[in-house]
Amino acid sequence: MNRPDLVLLHGWGLGPQVWSALTPYLPAGLRVRTPALPGHGGTPARGPTLEAWSDALLPELPDDAVVCGWSLGGLVALDLARRHPHKVARLVLIGTSPCFVTRPENAAAPWPYGLAASTVTGFIDDFAHDPAATLRRFVALQALGDARRRTVSNALNAALANLEQCRPAALGAGLELLADTDWRAALDDVRQPVQLIHGAGDALMPLAAAEWLATRLPDARLARFDDCGHAPFLSHPEDCAVLIEDVVRG
Repeated sequence: MNRPDLVLLHGWGLGPQVWSALTPYLPAGLRVRTPALPGHGGTPARGPTLEAWSDALLPELPDDAVVCGWSLGGLVALDLARRHPHKVARLVLIGTSPCFVTRPENAAAPWPYGLAASTVTGFIDDFAHDPAATLRRFVALQALGDARRRTVSNALNAALANLEQCRPAALGAGLELLADTDWRAALDDVRQPVQLIHGAGDALMPLAAAEWLATRLPDARLARFDDCGHAPFLSHPEDCAVLIEDVVRG
């Protein structure tokens, strides 16, 4: 029986090269695709909606793929699984939250497991004035909480989106997408098996968000990495590859 293709979707502000630490540990012969998100790596920009970003990737996806998304890429993977289920057989979500921004207790749907709205608004404003510095700050947050912080930081900085190939407005749309998306109400529509991978020290998307996801998705299991931040596939690539291989094998 042929194995499905593996599609790896990177996070905001980075490029497909962020997967270079993981791919050597994946099984030989596995077909791996690493498309760039809209507005990254010279790809055309899209508006700040999850549907627009997901649909832009459809030509890159074979049918019945295993789709592995990290951070913003995880949200895109969820949307693909819900709206285009023939494209997604199984999911791996790394450092993914259904809602990036906290919602207050008096909101219709409170959400405590995210960044403060003021922090995210600050990121958006700062990016408009100094994109390069804001990208570096975002990368620094992703390495927080990881026992291998220097290794993770070096890998992330090497994979930073080249602003000469990206229009800052396109990356700004990605930040707005993260700020505005609340995917909680759609989770019941995801029927595919889901492997969640999350660092216990994630400073961007708390472990509690992944624990909540594991209880709400119809078919999900969670692998927790202690002493690990937002990018466990960089600090623990071999362990993550084993989990991904298990999903590919079904």
